[in-house]
Amino acid sequence: MSTGYKIADKDGLYYLTFQIVGWVDLFTRQIYRDIAIDSFKHCQQNKGLSLFAYVIMSNHIHLLAQSEHDDLSGTIRDFKNYTSKKFLEVINDSAESRSDWMKMVFEYHGKHKNKQNNQLWTHENHAELIYSQKFIEQKVDYIHDNPVRAGIVYKPEDYIYSSARNYAGLEYILEVIEIDMKWKTVR
Repeated sequence: MSTGYKIADKDGLYYLTFQIVGWVDLFTRQIYRDIAIDSFKHCQQNKGLSLFAYVIMSNHIHLLAQSEHDDLSGTIRDFKNYTSKKFLEVINDSAESRSDWMKMVFEYHGKHKNKQNNQLWTHENHAELIYSQKFIEQKVDYIHDNPVRAGIVYKPEDYIYSSARNYAGLEYILEVIEIDMKWKTVR
């Protein structure tokens, strides 16, 4: 069995990507971003999740994370299960204009790939073990520059749903453990 892109080192620091199936732009609505943020906060407070960098894009999330309890896989599983249930509650109970289409996509991915009713997240987490200071810096830059590359903002710290704000000393919505970026110069 392949160990590529899997969490093998239980106490390691990982770069992760969580993707919504079918690249559905779920996070264009604030309610879904808020569910993800609240779930990350819960995992930090109750499951030992340590976040070092993150960004929530329209259909995926990038983060640098580690588990204080040596169970990053379990924490990710719980995060995805909980958020999937909450997302579906909102889709089913609100005036979401895309609800019929989203339900069709999520049902398709659930029934045809996993023999379950719905699937919102892909099973892959694209886990990459962080092995050097240079790799950490590369991944933090990649995470923070995502909204700039997507044309959403001009500067990484202008994007609210990103830890770039934490690193820039601005008001933020999710606590992170800031990594010392020794080689960086003041902008």
